[in-house]
Amino acid sequence: MAPSTGKYLVETKNLTKHYGSLVAVSNLNLKVKTGTIFGILGPNGAGKTTTILMLLGLTEPTSGSARIAGYDPLREPLKVKALTGYLPDNVGFYQDMTGLENLYYTADLNGLSREIAKERIYTALERVGLMHAAERKVGEYSRGMRQRLGIADLLVKDPPLIIMDEPTLGIDPEGVKELLQLIKELAHEDKRTILLSSHLLHQVQAICDEVGIFVGGKMIASGTIEQLSSQLQAREKLQLELQVAPQDEALYRLCRSMEGVIEVATEGELIRLTCKKDVRPQLSKAIIEAGYSILHLHLRGFTLDDIYSRYFQKQEGNYDQNRTA
Repeated sequence: MAPSTGKYLVETKNLTKHYGSLVAVSNLNLKVKTGTIFGILGPNGAGKTTTILMLLGLTEPTSGSARIAGYDPLREPLKVKALTGYLPDNVGFYQDMTGLENLYYTADLNGLSREIAKERIYTALERVGLMHAAERKVGEYSRGMRQRLGIADLLVKDPPLIIMDEPTLGIDPEGVKELLQLIKELAHEDKRTILLSSHLLHQVQAICDEVGIFVGGKMIASGTIEQLSSQLQAREKLQLELQVAPQDEALYRLCRSMEGVIEVATEGELIRLTCKKDVRPQLSKAIIEAGYSILHLHLRGFTLDDIYSRYFQKQEGNYDQNRTA
């Protein structure tokens, strides 16, 4: 049976995992579009790794279901494993074997012919920048080198789906930059689907097409960063940045008089407006008609750090309410 070529390569429906009284994952409904990078974002203990283990068929859900390209990880594990590559936070290799030997071992496990294996291995080593270290024992590799060898290992297998659990932990800044660029290439050039678990917000924002925010075993929000920002803007006060020439008291009065403007503050030549809604169209028209020139007008969006903090605080507030109810 050929793998599904539908819009979503990864799907879960009410996926739940209990460990005794602990609810590690609760009613997870996750959809990862084919050919995208989806970031699972949350603190330690949020349920990220447990979710990955259920997707890989390495732990059984208490209830609900998971599908990889339409296959059930528990009932069709070989089909799922053939389509999926997994990069854990600490990749395990045979330390007394060279990088090249480890990759040939992977090729043998996947039943690749020597000719195909050689082509994939050398292409992969070149791509991850490890040709110079191919003949060195992996025990001599740095953590960053082992992570890159882990990606080379995945490329030898050549899966359409790659799942990564905290791939940049313990790697120096330059190594992180190179690894993130490689992950982007795997999705956008190779058209692979990447599911990436991390608690590092700036890295997720740098490379992920969509994000799922996990807190306490629940995915409390998901979508593109723009979508999550828009959802917050619809509920919270907006911040406008404005720079106008000339700048005088009449201009401030005009800004304060606009319907929807709550507060006007100045910071040097920059005017900051707190608003109930987006007033840019009527504000810019009024300013121009009054004879002023607009030099800068910007609606401040929410960074992933802002988004995460808002949703996390909201969820923590719900926990507090539940505890006192």
